[in-house]
Amino acid sequence: MRKKFLVIQTASIGDVILATAVAEKLHSYYPDSQIDMMIKKGYEGLFESHPYLNDVIIWNKKSHKYRNLFAIWKNVRKERYDLIVNVQRYAATGFVTAFGKAKETAGFDKNPFSIFFTRKIKHQIGVPGLHEVIRNNKLIEHITDGDPMRPGLYPSKRIFESVNKYKSSDYICIAPCSLWFTKQLPEGRWVEFLRLVPDDLKVYLLGGKDDVEICDRIKNQVTGKNVESLAGKLSLLESAALMKDAHMNYVNDSSPMHLASSQNARTTAVFCSTIEDFGFGPLSEDRFVVETREKLDCRPCGLHGYKECPKGHFKCAYNIDIKELINRL
Repeated sequence: MRKKFLVIQTASIGDVILATAVAEKLHSYYPDSQIDMMIKKGYEGLFESHPYLNDVIIWNKKSHKYRNLFAIWKNVRKERYDLIVNVQRYAATGFVTAFGKAKETAGFDKNPFSIFFTRKIKHQIGVPGLHEVIRNNKLIEHITDGDPMRPGLYPSKRIFESVNKYKSSDYICIAPCSLWFTKQLPEGRWVEFLRLVPDDLKVYLLGGKDDVEICDRIKNQVTGKNVESLAGKLSLLESAALMKDAHMNYVNDSSPMHLASSQNARTTAVFCSTIEDFGFGPLSEDRFVVETREKLDCRPCGLHGYKECPKGHFKCAYNIDIKELINRL
């Protein structure tokens, strides 16, 4: 009998990408099943031509948030899913999960509606070796197994062809920005790194529209280097397709790191105020984390980072040895 699954993750881009590991696992065990995902409006482009997803349910949070959620809830009830998997800990999606008329529901114990779930798992952060994909996989291991899969995104042939023009020579990608100031290596440190990169190696700076100014400033400070800013010019899937074949991808603890993981692309991830033990590190086979070797009492200072260093010195970023980045070449 064909199974019907709904995976819910309406948080940030990185969280949504990591949640695709659940869809990957369900598909591996139930290849003929119907797998739907519920995400926040704005990220639907990630799933263009996705081979395993039947439907992407889009929640518009910015306009008539709860009216839209109610409409989604009614449609979810009509689907009568075999299993709703909610990897979030928030009440809104917990309500949809608990009262979505699914045969079975699974989520974390910190969700306010978890008392109504048929299966709830203890949510833990900060446990060494416990990655987010492992946490999420615990919600479905009773119908699959305990081995999580890597997240997966599937740029189409058209998307790969659209970035082929950037692949005429060896290149690296750098995504220098993050939503949080304390989670990104300062632009001056990226400039230090780029000045050490061989002159004949092509460098692409990646980012969204909000990152254009920073990427332009970095590029303008490294004259004589083969650096091009693509910030604001590529979609998320186009960025993923470019990262897939890069000699190396340099990222912060942010969504580009998870884009690289989704393509099993070579990754060097810089961790400033956060730490890998939070469970959001890179997952590619060829991966490496660069961080300060100094023991700082203030690190980590928070799970998501801050708009500025709480101590004012930002040693977790400025004390990173740039040679570690170069050694990855």
